[in-house]
Amino acid sequence: MTAQPPARATRSPRFLLVCAGIGLLAGLLSGLFGVGGGTVIVPLLVMLLGFDQRLAAGTSLAAIVPTAAVGVISYAVNGTVAWIPALLLAAGAVVGAQIGTWLLPRVSQNALRWGFVVFLGVVIVMLFVVIPSRGEPFDLTWLSGALLVVTGVLTGVVSGLIGVGGGIVVVPVLVLLFGTSDLLAKGTSLLMMIPTAISGTAGNLKRHNVDLVTAAVVGVAACCTTALGAWLATVVNPLAGNILFAVYLVFIAVQMALKAIRGRKAA
Repeated sequence: MTAQPPARATRSPRFLLVCAGIGLLAGLLSGLFGVGGGTVIVPLLVMLLGFDQRLAAGTSLAAIVPTAAVGVISYAVNGTVAWIPALLLAAGAVVGAQIGTWLLPRVSQNALRWGFVVFLGVVIVMLFVVIPSRGEPFDLTWLSGALLVVTGVLTGVVSGLIGVGGGIVVVPVLVLLFGTSDLLAKGTSLLMMIPTAISGTAGNLKRHNVDLVTAAVVGVAACCTTALGAWLATVVNPLAGNILFAVYLVFIAVQMALKAIRGRKAA
């Protein structure tokens, strides 16, 4: 049965204004942290507009495409996009997402959620231990290239299993494990998302899990603030950037933990 968004027949001014507000917030966070914004778009579509969870996820993924494109341009102006590494990550993520969706009905969602909460907890701690240098380039070698593909695959698997965007995994991994600057990690993460989001959106369109009108309003609104978020990322120093990102990850971890707790009670 195809999920239907509320108010599909009548797009009230309130409906469109809420969509625009969601997009403005998501775009700001996308540019600031190098993430897709789906961790904001999905819960707000569900809570404020009564969307079905799957439809909200599919609509969010479609809205991420223009948002990430504007973010990439904003970071590329400052030379903080690693193009080839982003493509390697994207290639792995596209494959990993297919693996993740295949594993989805075969793995306990609650166990996955708690595992992701633990992962975020480790990342949050490490953000206060490893402070990135803004001048660090990305040295691409055969070994690092292979590791990027593996990272992309793992990111895609997590995305397919839990429904989070790749940036929430890729940005901290690039900073903490590959030693890149925070700005380069964010710009590269946004570029990686574009082909990944397009691939996912194509699949969701076939399953009728995308509300294109909502995605367009959210995406266009997000484009208006993504560049502002990217500019703010260059203004704050690396330590402040890590602190802000840690606060954002705490928000995501709490969301995931609450879902795990509710899932356990419902079981």
